[in-house]
Amino acid sequence: MSSEKPRTRIQEKNRALALEAALEVFSRQGFRGATLDEIAREAGLSKPNLLYYFASKDEIHVTLLEGLVDTWLAPLREMDAEGDPREELLAYVHRKLQMSRDYPRESRLFAQEVVQGAPRIGAGLSTDLKALVDEKAAVIRAWSRAGKIADVDPHHLIFSIWSLTQHYADFDVQVRAVLGPGRDPVAEAEGFLDTLFRRLLAP
Repeated sequence: MSSEKPRTRIQEKNRALALEAALEVFSRQGFRGATLDEIAREAGLSKPNLLYYFASKDEIHVTLLEGLVDTWLAPLREMDAEGDPREELLAYVHRKLQMSRDYPRESRLFAQEVVQGAPRIGAGLSTDLKALVDEKAAVIRAWSRAGKIADVDPHHLIFSIWSLTQHYADFDVQVRAVLGPGRDPVAEAEGFLDTLFRRLLAP
């Protein structure tokens, strides 16, 4: 039985403020560039108050990443082995693209962690993430062998979906600079990626 006292409403509010501020600062500055002073300022808290809720910058970063990994895996978990193979895979593409629209800061935070060698979530990548990807890869391989979709390498198919969807969050500034004003990158990408993967997956 845990001896930890339940948090008050104010404590929960301040923790949420701190995490939201940290997400903004980390996604903009990276872990190394971010400071506790900047996070506290962004949250509207004093630095001592921030340190009441989190012992260090590292603890804040890990808390964000642990929550993010679960969010990141959710769209893949929804892929149904009993559904129509192409529609299930295309739905996954669209869910990932929508996440790039709705969670761009989270995507950049995750990308920065991985580029740095995943020092804080490496264990989760080689356990939870790998187990889920291997499970869904087996489903995709079975669909290919049954002739329901093209013969594709399931792991590299999943990697290609990640890269082609998360690009719109991680490189948003570059994408918008190239497309120019008045364009909606994610809306335009939906039709393109739908066509691309339908053709790729056609048996």
